This record gives sequence, C-alpha cells and structure tokens, in this order.
Amino acid sequence: MLVKFKRFLIGRPMKSTELAAEKLTKRKALAVLSSDALSSVAYGTEQILMVLMAVGVAALWYSIPISFAVLLLLAILILSYRQIIYRYPSGGGAYLVSKENLGVPFGLLAGGSLLVDYILTVAVSASAGTDAITSAFPALHDDRVLIAVVMIGALTLLNLRGVTESASILAYPVYLFVGAIGLLIVCGLFQIVTGQAQATTPEYGTSVPGLTLFLLLKAFSSGCSALTGVEAVSNAIPSFKRPAEKNAATTLLMMGLILGSMFLGISVLAYCFGIVPNGRETVVSQLASSVFGRGTVYYAVQSVTALILFLAANTAFAAFPVLAFMLAKDRYLPNMFTVRGDRLGFSNGIIMLGCLSALLIVLFHGHTENLIPLYAIGVFIPFTLSQTGMMRMWLRSKPSGWLLPFLINTIGMLTTLTITLIFICTKFSQVWLVFLFLPLAIWVFLQIQRHYQSMAGELQIDLAHDKPYQKGTVIVIPVAGITRVVRNSISYATSLTDQVVAVYVGFDEEEIATMERRWAEWNPGVRLIILRSHYRSIVRPLIKFIDTVGWKAAETDHVTVLIPQFITKRWWHNILHNQTSFLIRTYLFARRDVTVTTVPYHLHQ
Repeated sequence: MLVKFKRFLIGRPMKSTELAAEKLTKRKALAVLSSDALSSVAYGTEQILMVLMAVGVAALWYSIPISFAVLLLLAILILSYRQIIYRYPSGGGAYLVSKENLGVPFGLLAGGSLLVDYILTVAVSASAGTDAITSAFPALHDDRVLIAVVMIGALTLLNLRGVTESASILAYPVYLFVGAIGLLIVCGLFQIVTGQAQATTPEYGTSVPGLTLFLLLKAFSSGCSALTGVEAVSNAIPSFKRPAEKNAATTLLMMGLILGSMFLGISVLAYCFGIVPNGRETVVSQLASSVFGRGTVYYAVQSVTALILFLAANTAFAAFPVLAFMLAKDRYLPNMFTVRGDRLGFSNGIIMLGCLSALLIVLFHGHTENLIPLYAIGVFIPFTLSQTGMMRMWLRSKPSGWLLPFLINTIGMLTTLTITLIFICTKFSQVWLVFLFLPLAIWVFLQIQRHYQSMAGELQIDLAHDKPYQKGTVIVIPVAGITRVVRNSISYATSLTDQVVAVYVGFDEEEIATMERRWAEWNPGVRLIILRSHYRSIVRPLIKFIDTVGWKAAETDHVTVLIPQFITKRWWHNILHNQTSFLIRTYLFARRDVTVTTVPYHLHQ
C-alpha cells in the first residue's frame, strides 16, 4: 500500500541510463534556475522604498538612482559568474572556486553560506508568495503560515518527481510572470507618457532633510536582495544539456537581461505612480491596481506573481541538492546526500531542504521582512569569496588576456564586499545569527570529514596480508517458552553450527520445573540453560551468562546472540510485541565481542 502511494506521488523508478534525459535545455533551465532571481522583482523595489520612507515620502525619488546602482552590480555579477562557468564547468560555483583558490575553510564558508541561503530562499519565497495572496484576499491573512507550509510541501513532492518533470511544469508560470510584469510595465509607461497616471510624486532631485549616507547605503543593500539567486546557474552546470557550460552562460545572460529590465521598470513605475509601501499590500499589487484597476487583469497579475514567488523556491530545490552532493562527495556532509533517488534526483537533499525551510516559516511566523536580511547576507558572502578566488586564480595562472577578467573580478569583489559590510553595519540586529551559525557549520563540516577519514583508516586492509580468519561460532538463543518461533530459531541456528545453546530466564521454581520438563519431552537436540532471576530481570542474568560464554570462547569462537523477532501483519501490532528483544539488542549492540542477529518470524494474524 505504501509503495503504491509513493509511486502515485513521485512516479515510477527510473533507470540510471535515463539520467541523460534529465538534463535541462536553456528554456527549462531559465525557468528552474532563474525563478528565484526573477521573482525578486516582486519585493526588491519594495525593500528600497521601505527604508527611504523612514525620512518621508520626499525621499522616494532616491529609489531611481539606487535602482541603477543595483543594476550596475547585477551586470558585474553576471560577467563574473560567466567567467566562473567557463573556468569551472563541473559546477559548485563559489564553493569550488573558494576551496581551490583560497583554501578549505573559505570553501566551507562559501558552501555553508549557500546552503543557508537556499534554505532561506525557500522560506522567503513561500512567505512572499503568501503576501501576494493575502494582498488580494485579506481574509486569508491569518492563515499565511499554513499556506506557506503547504506550498513548500507541494514543491518538495514536485522536485522528488525529477528535474525534467518539475522544469516542464514550472516553465509556464515563470514565463507567464515575465509576460505579466512586462505587460504591467508597458501599460504603466504608456499611461505615464500619455499623462493618464494621476499621482502626486516627489520631484526628482528634491532636497530631503534628515537623509544620511548611512540610510542611502541601507536602502541600497536592501535593494540588492533582488540579486539573490544569480549564482544558482554556476552551481548547477552539470544539470544542463551539452555543451553544458555554453548553455549555462547563455542562460545566465538571459536571466540578467530579463531581471534588470523588470527591476528597473517596477522602480520607475513605483516612483511615477507615487506608490508608498504598506504592510497590508505589496508594491506590485498597488501598481497593478493603479494601472489596471481591481479587475480581471489585476487578479491575473497577482495570481502569477503569487505563483512565481512560491515557485522561486524551486531554484533552491535545484541547487541545494547539487551543492550538498559536492560537499558530501568531499566528506563534509553525510554520505546520504550523494545518493540518487528513484527519480534520479538527490532525494535526501530535497527532503532536507523542504523540512528546514518549513521549520523556518513556522519559527518566523511567515514574516518575509524578518528573513530577507539573513537571506541576502547568506548569498553576498559567497559572492565576495568567489570573486576573490577568481582574482587569486588569475594571478596564479596569468593566461593570455587575463588582465580584463581580473579587473572585472576585482570590481566585483570590492562591490560585493562593500554590500556585505553595509548589511552587517545597517542590519546587524537582524543578521547577527549568521556569525554564530556559520562558524558552527564549518566546525560540523570538519568534524564530519574527520570522522570519515578516521573511519577509512580503521577499515582499510592490506590486500596481501589481511585475510579472513577462521573461527567457530557459539550461538546463544534466548527463549521464553516452547513455540514455533523457538523452533524456527533453533532450525536456523543449527544450520550454521553445532554449538547452539538455548537460555531460559525463570522467576520462580514452578515455572522453571515446567520448562525443564517440557524441553526434555520436546528434545530439540539443543541444550537448555536455566538462569534464575531473583529480581525479575530478564536482561541482567542473560548479559551475565553471555559474558561468561564470551570469555571462554573469545580465542576460538565468535559469540552470536540470535534473537527472534515477530513481523506483524498490521503496524500497530508492533506495540504488542518485541519489547524484550528490543531491550536485549539495545544492551548488546555496543558490545564488540558479541554479534547480534535477528531471526524474523512472520505472524499471520
């Protein structure tokens, strides 16, 4: 029943040879890997306006030059990551660049930051999508956490079905969103040019008392949240069809052009229409209402905006498992992240991402503004490290024509470092957790690798000299009576060795006498040892007996404790059985001199 339900949810298992068919075309890759960056136009401008409103409506004209500064940074990042794509076509992005050029600690810092960023990407996208829904339907505002968690669960299931299938589904809403925002911008600009836009806007260049450089930098850093997700393409190069690096570079350029156009268009419209941010309605919702009115087109724009904000999380679902795989391959994360599931995706990474992001939604009560600063700084740290790593690489190798790309990476590094410092200075009260979590994450990565290295050293053998050693086997079978379960266990044990002994722990003399008489009458060909327990404990006398047997047989024999276990027909029947066997196994699993074996017995009732 469970297997059928699983097949219904995620589909049939796929052969390993079908992996090539799971590679992405440029059109599908743009939908999957750019949905996070493209969706950020729904809240990037709003983040700038929210900061500027601290000194009044007159400061809102600053959103235009700030938006141009954000676009300049976007251009630098696009150029820089195109270089990374061609120099590191195996993927890994900032993690691989930093590890190879700056050292393992910096690589782990970049990798840890990106893992955190992808978790926050899902949480922020789900929260922002919920905001779009509640802007159109205010009655749902109190259910925003439940809506976000349900959508994360749906995205998790969609990605468990495979990259190609999820990309085919996601392509439609992504391109619908691009079309809807494009229509909004074109119609809005038309109304502005023709004088139909009736709004009181602060005159461009108006002097604003109380406006400080600190506040402008804070607004700029907030607007840079629109650049999150730019790095995802460089992390997922192996997911592209051949030639992978060329297709990835083209996809990155297309994403940059679309993102820049939409972000600037929304900023210009917001200024010209005099949009003021508020906590109950998003900037895009106010713009759509101003341009189209509260009619069919407005609800269509809001619907695709909400959908793309939810589906923006899919960028993280595409990139997080790949990055976790690379860290696990280098032994910095558990091996389970290297395993492909039935649908050829890294299922454990997908499930882990879904669970952690849903937990964040619950902890932060679905408030996007509480998550965005953590979200942004989590990606600007890898931005800075990747640019620094590329600078080091150019200085080391100095190939022909290296100076121009070196200058591009230098400008990128200085710019992203500045943004990172601005975030830290202006939003320290919101991002201080990063400075606790990232060192802890690096320490965990190193501990995991240290464990794997020590385990590998312990398990390694000398092929020329380390041969299996021959020993006999003594099997101890705990029995509670004479039943078919005992018969099944003894039959299995005697097929392995002649040295089999059954052990019965009795509490009173009458029970013991009955057991001895019935055993003699049955005569299974196995000796029965009677242990008397004066304190009604089964485990303690049994362990003491096993210690005695183990001490006598240590040099010549393996000691195996064979424990029968009921396999019940219904899951809840497990509550009624196997408690004693569970206790015995729990005591014995830590013993190095004893092997514990379970013999199943399938119940029909």
